[in-house]
Amino acid sequence: MSKRSFQRKAGGGKSKNVNPQAMLSQMQAMQQQMVEAQEALANETVTVTAGGGAVSIVISGHQRVQSITINPEVVDPEDVEMLQDMLVAAVNAAIEQSQALSAERMEGITGGMGGGLNDLLGGLGGL
Repeated sequence: MSKRSFQRKAGGGKSKNVNPQAMLSQMQAMQQQMVEAQEALANETVTVTAGGGAVSIVISGHQRVQSITINPEVVDPEDVEMLQDMLVAAVNAAIEQSQALSAERMEGITGGMGGGLNDLLGGLGGL
């Protein structure tokens, strides 16, 4: 078996020169920003209501329920199922909004990294 040298075909790749040291520095800065954003999310809350305001949920950016408030007027011992349904709807909506808040914060940090990281990996990110 003969040895062949691997050569990139002309025009087959990007001609950008990527500085690995600069990329590493950028990734370390992004990592620090992500840690700070995660810490800040613990103190951010989202408030969601269901049943026309009958149930209110406060949840943190880390998806931890902080409080549940139920309007006493909707507590009907004869219709506990309705209250349960409102609670489920409110908790699920609160979790979704909290996850959206978290994703928004992280996207603000990582949004510009996709192309550079792909270049650093020699296009392997698309595999």
